[in-house]
Amino acid sequence: MMTNRRLMRYRSAQGLAEGVAHRLVQTIVKVQADQERIDLCLTGGRIANTVYAAMGDVPECTQIRPDQLHVWWGDDRFIPTGHPDRNSLQALPLLSAAIRLDPSKTHVMPAADGKADPDEAAYSYAQELSDVVFDICLLGMGPDGHVASLFPGHPSFNPTTTALAVGVTDAPKPPPDRLSVTMPVINRSKRVWFLVSGSEKADAVEKVFAGDDSLPATWANGTIETSWMVDHDASIGLPRYNCSL
Repeated sequence: MMTNRRLMRYRSAQGLAEGVAHRLVQTIVKVQADQERIDLCLTGGRIANTVYAAMGDVPECTQIRPDQLHVWWGDDRFIPTGHPDRNSLQALPLLSAAIRLDPSKTHVMPAADGKADPDEAAYSYAQELSDVVFDICLLGMGPDGHVASLFPGHPSFNPTTTALAVGVTDAPKPPPDRLSVTMPVINRSKRVWFLVSGSEKADAVEKVFAGDDSLPATWANGTIETSWMVDHDASIGLPRYNCSL
């Protein structure tokens, strides 16, 4: 388990979202200049959706080539396709306003009206994912230290599994049925970027940086880069010598 994490502290949640939007767009453009395909894994949540909405304001966004961009999700709620709580349903309109996504390269997780149960849906997504390595994997983190839909002390969290995706039932937060990529899929990503905002996350952030391996977030690392982008409230438990943006 790697522990080399880069901390980027922002003064506010809005500053965090705008800063990540710029960094994300610029990184996508840079990677696309060096390779024919880029795979981006999205996360859900308020701060992530604010990032997607801000991407259109980044001048370099016009340089992104949709024909090279594959978009994936780290997790989603196993509910009907049109349900407003679907991570993909929230993210796609925001992201599509900035980037003209190619539907054939947009890999939405199966919904409850398309598959019988979370396990069948997870198997289907794993078949689609196969050996894809995310160039950038965006992650949020819950106050309990969960990432994607991998929860501490729950069967969904198995750092040594050989599965690529898992159906989650009886999740400790609603809705109880979910889909998630697994920790090995996250950890084969080249770049893992955490987006964490709010004082309710501060305790978990402190525990991760102290190396508490009971939290799934502690296990998540990229092969090239692991960056934690946090606002002031989420970082109040960390040393103050880390610079702010």
